[in-house]
Amino acid sequence: MVTAPMDIVTDLAHGGRWTSLRTAGREWLWRREAPGRLSVFPGDAFVDAGGLEECIPTVRGTPDHGDAWSRPWTREADSDVLHCDRFTLTRAIRGTTGGAEADYVLKAEAGFRFVWAAHALLDLSDRSTLHIREGASTRLFPEAAPLLDRAWPQGAAWVEGSWPAPCGLSLDQLGPDDGTAVGAVVDASHCCVHDQTDCLSLALEADGQPVSVALWRNLGGFPAGHPYRSTGVEPMLGRVFDLAEAGPGDAARVPASGEVRWRLTLTANCRCARTDLCEPV
Repeated sequence: MVTAPMDIVTDLAHGGRWTSLRTAGREWLWRREAPGRLSVFPGDAFVDAGGLEECIPTVRGTPDHGDAWSRPWTREADSDVLHCDRFTLTRAIRGTTGGAEADYVLKAEAGFRFVWAAHALLDLSDRSTLHIREGASTRLFPEAAPLLDRAWPQGAAWVEGSWPAPCGLSLDQLGPDDGTAVGAVVDASHCCVHDQTDCLSLALEADGQPVSVALWRNLGGFPAGHPYRSTGVEPMLGRVFDLAEAGPGDAARVPASGEVRWRLTLTANCRCARTDLCEPV
């Protein structure tokens, strides 16, 4: 457990999932009752219990939400470790003066391609706002088609626009439930989430790899039949949800060294200038 000023609790036995992220008495991670989450096996369909899941080597596609969430991790020295058939992932989380840092190392054969996301589902009110660099290129995926100001191109895996309202769809304000669910990937390394007087900053660093922020804005539109509200703000290596759809530069790639390293930084407070990019205090 990482403590003050940010308390982080993880569950190594169940996919290394982050089950709590607390600052100044506030719990940021959204959770739901999902008993089936405790008995999953590799290859099972994803069971959404909330929290923050480590999704790798894909998010959508096969395997559903990746290999990490359905496998037990182990504790080795000061790190959490996951051994999979094609890669080993090591994670070390530590507290900082402003929040926490998580350092990751992936080891695999040179040329191995993957997408990773810190699949964080946040407990946010309908007055929350998302702050990302204005004008950042934003990919929208087919579930957004009915909400756009233009027709969806036939056969397109995604369309692109500019943050905060790509193709006429405003994404920076959550608002009340409206029965929609939209996924987006923004070409940015840093996002700040504001919920009234509270702020959480998420930033990602990875030399030589594509970094982005994935969003899942589910305002009661998913799943069909029994929808609920959930908001994913997900620092990502890669630029697509599904590794199978990744073109050149859309996925992380293991170099000749056999290692990829990256850092996720979480900050409990930030300072903003209107709707511009937030900066850590």
